[in-house]
Amino acid sequence: MAARLTFRLLALITAVLVLLGCGSGPSSPLWTPGTGTAAPFVTPNLTAAPTATPAPAFPVTVTDDEGTAVTIAAEPTKIVSITPATTETLFALGVGSRVVGKVEDVAKYPPEANSIPVVATFSSVDVERIVSLGADLVVSGGAGLTQGPAVEQLRRAKIPVIVSYPTSIDQALAGFRTLGQAVGAADAGNQLADATKAKLDALAAKAATATSKPRLFYEIDASNGIFTPPAESIYGEMFKLAGAEPISGSASYSISLEDLVAADPQVILLGDAAYGVTADAVKARAGWGGMTAVKDGRIVPIDDIVVTRPGPRLVDGLAALIRAIHPEIDISDVVPSPGPSPAASPLATAA
Repeated sequence: MAARLTFRLLALITAVLVLLGCGSGPSSPLWTPGTGTAAPFVTPNLTAAPTATPAPAFPVTVTDDEGTAVTIAAEPTKIVSITPATTETLFALGVGSRVVGKVEDVAKYPPEANSIPVVATFSSVDVERIVSLGADLVVSGGAGLTQGPAVEQLRRAKIPVIVSYPTSIDQALAGFRTLGQAVGAADAGNQLADATKAKLDALAAKAATATSKPRLFYEIDASNGIFTPPAESIYGEMFKLAGAEPISGSASYSISLEDLVAADPQVILLGDAAYGVTADAVKARAGWGGMTAVKDGRIVPIDDIVVTRPGPRLVDGLAALIRAIHPEIDISDVVPSPGPSPAASPLATAA
C-alpha cells in the first residue's frame, strides 16, 4: 500500500491525536468563594478563624486514554506534543509558549506553532531530542499511533507522558479537561470543553431538522483499495451527528467495491480531495457509475483535517460535514461560513 495511505491511516486512527489525555477533570469550572461579611459581634477571647488555603495544583495525577495514572510533580514549563491535535489544544489552552517540541504537521496549524522544533513524525519519535530539550511533560498518541515504544522510553527517562487516543467525542472533550489539569490550566480546559460541547450540541440540533439522513461514504483513499472510517468510531459519530447514515468500513478501515456498491451511497465526501481527487475522477472509476451519489452528482470535496482531527476544531469539522451533507441547513449563526474550498489547497490528513 502506498506510503501516502499509511500516513493517512496512522493519522486518522488518532492515536495521535493524543490529543490530550482523557481522564475526567472537574465537571464544572473552578471558582474562588467571595469574602463574607464580618461577624456582628466579637467575643474577646475568640480567635479569628484562619483563612482557608487553597490546595496546591501540583503535584497532580491524571489518568490517560490508555488507563495509566500519570503524576506530574510540578507545573510543566517544557512541553512536547507529538500529535497535532494536542499541539492545537495546548495553544487553545493558552500555554503554547511552553511547547518546546512538536510532531510534524502538514497543516501547519496553528501558525504560531510553526517555529517550534519538530521532534517526531508519524513514523518515528526522536526520544533523545525530547530528552535533550529538558521536557517535563510529553503528550503522545501512544500505541494507537505506533508511539508505544517511545512512550516506554520516555517514562524510563522519568519524563511524565500522557497518552491521548480519543475514540469518541465525549472522550475528546474529557481530554481537554485532563490536559488543562495536567498543565495547570484547569479552568481553561473546562471552558474549552464546555464551549466546544455547546457548539457541537447546537450544530447537531440543526442537523436533526433535516428531512432525511442520506447514506454517506467518506473516502479516505481509493488509490489502492477503498478506505473509509468504521461507523463505530469517533468519525462515524461525527457523520451521524451531521445527519447522515455512514457506510462502514471494517476495523482496518477498508471496504470492498462490491460492498460499497451494495450499500449505494447517496453522498460521497472526498477526504482525499487535497491529493487531487475530484468528482470527475470518481465518476470515471469502473463500477462506480451506478451509485446514487454518482448519478445525482453528490460528490463533495471536504477538508479532511478539520473532520478527522479531534482537537479544538471539532466544531469546524462538524460544521464542514453538515454543509457538505445538508447544504440546505443554515448553520451560520453557530459557525460562520469558511473561506475557500479545501479542494484547492494542498492539505493532507493529520490527526
